[in-house]
Amino acid sequence: MAGDSKKVQPIIIKRIKKGGHAAHGGAWKIAYADFVTAMMAFFLLMWLLGSTTEGDKKGIADYFNSPLKIAFFGGSGAGDATSLVKGGGTNLSETVGQVKKGSADEAEEKRRRKAVRMEQARAEAARLRVLKQKVEEVIANDDRLAKYKTQIQLDMTAEGLRIQIIDDQNRAMFESGASDVNSYMRDILRAIGGVLDEVPNRLTIEGHTDAKPFSGGERGYSNWELSADRANASRRELIAGGLKGTKVLRVQGLAASMLYEKDNPESPLNRRISIIVMNREAEDRFFNVARAESLTPEDDEAPSEPPTPDIRPSRPDLSGR
Repeated sequence: MAGDSKKVQPIIIKRIKKGGHAAHGGAWKIAYADFVTAMMAFFLLMWLLGSTTEGDKKGIADYFNSPLKIAFFGGSGAGDATSLVKGGGTNLSETVGQVKKGSADEAEEKRRRKAVRMEQARAEAARLRVLKQKVEEVIANDDRLAKYKTQIQLDMTAEGLRIQIIDDQNRAMFESGASDVNSYMRDILRAIGGVLDEVPNRLTIEGHTDAKPFSGGERGYSNWELSADRANASRRELIAGGLKGTKVLRVQGLAASMLYEKDNPESPLNRRISIIVMNREAEDRFFNVARAESLTPEDDEAPSEPPTPDIRPSRPDLSGR
């Protein structure tokens, strides 16, 4: 049949597969996570507020109201709010800052001690000035000493009152090249010895020479030994005048290391005896140095040695020294 020769057209049915949630995707998950995070932060905040004291809350409020007035916020837990406000302290209701009680007490004690030291220093300086005037009066009122007052100089130094007895070309204090005290020097030392005993201060006695060397050189008897011997001889005369021996704290010979006339090292003015009435600061400095030297560990380990015999050569006689 003619109709059977015709091709049959196939019927194509298009089925569209629909997805129920395609329009939303996964965005809801992000929103839900943000919501849960916000709720957790909210409940954490509520818990912190419930466990925080009123003082802590006041301190936190002050921080956000005026953050420049708050120096530091620290603390490891509830009730621990150390140094929340400037100056430290645990009372957070204070807005001007606090200081720990222990620190305040220490600061007050330091101020008190400083005030006491300053008052003692003023009283001591006044006492030394009175002593200076008294020594000057003793010399001026003594006919034997008045003519030597140009050789006696008194001045105030950082260590205390310094009394210097200076040599003169025509009136030597000691025998030439020796530590034998001449008569006028003996009168001066004995006259001021009793006066110096009236104050509780300790003394330093220093011997000085000019720069003229001995013939034997530095290896023999030198200006170092001579200055020390003269200082010690002066100490004995001061004691003979009434000074207690315990008042002398230090006797030392400085040779020509501290010249009176630096431009003329061999000037007789460089030959002098310095008596320093030490103030409290100088005494403390001396004892602190002595204490530090006595604490060296080598002293405990070093074996004891027998004393070295005195093998100094005899003193040569040099005219003009």
